[in-house]
Amino acid sequence: MGEKTEKASRKPRADSVRNRDRLLVAAHDVFSAGGPDASLEAVARTAGVGIGTLYRHFPTREALFQAVYRREVDQLVDLAVTLAAEAPPLEALRRWLHANVGMVATKKGMLAALAPAAGSSTELYAHSAAQSARSVGNLMAAAVAAGEIRDDIAPEDVMRALIGMCYTRDQPGWQATVIRLVDVFVDGLRVRRDEAR
Repeated sequence: MGEKTEKASRKPRADSVRNRDRLLVAAHDVFSAGGPDASLEAVARTAGVGIGTLYRHFPTREALFQAVYRREVDQLVDLAVTLAAEAPPLEALRRWLHANVGMVATKKGMLAALAPAAGSSTELYAHSAAQSARSVGNLMAAAVAAGEIRDDIAPEDVMRALIGMCYTRDQPGWQATVIRLVDVFVDGLRVRRDEAR
């Protein structure tokens, strides 16, 4: 019994942790590219591991989807903090929204390649929506405090607008189009000189 407890509490081996990280990076790259080559086999091949290793870490397609999606959201939350510290408020907001467009591309590829069960990620989506709204809210509050953007729009509205812009994602070159639309949208949030008086 003591041996089982010791095994259960033991940290994963370093090579196992490395393989898991490589699989998540590979899944992001493969699914972002999309197309017929966006398969689990392509993920394993890109990560330089066998398909058995992929299934040891992610026993179902849904498990891989959720892990990649969670990692993307966590990276966006971290990016918001980094941008807030490194860039002027309006530029931080703009760059964070641009990064979200990349996440939509990855999610689109994952949905096509992995086809997660309908409704199986509802809790994950709700959690990520709350994290995204909090992150964009912090960036917006800094821009409002700096007098750069108007204060009459909610973080949830900004995220809804972004999602709406990304509905063009089935058209060729959609990411460049959405980035342009995001820039127009962010410019529309600016406080104009005549409004500031």
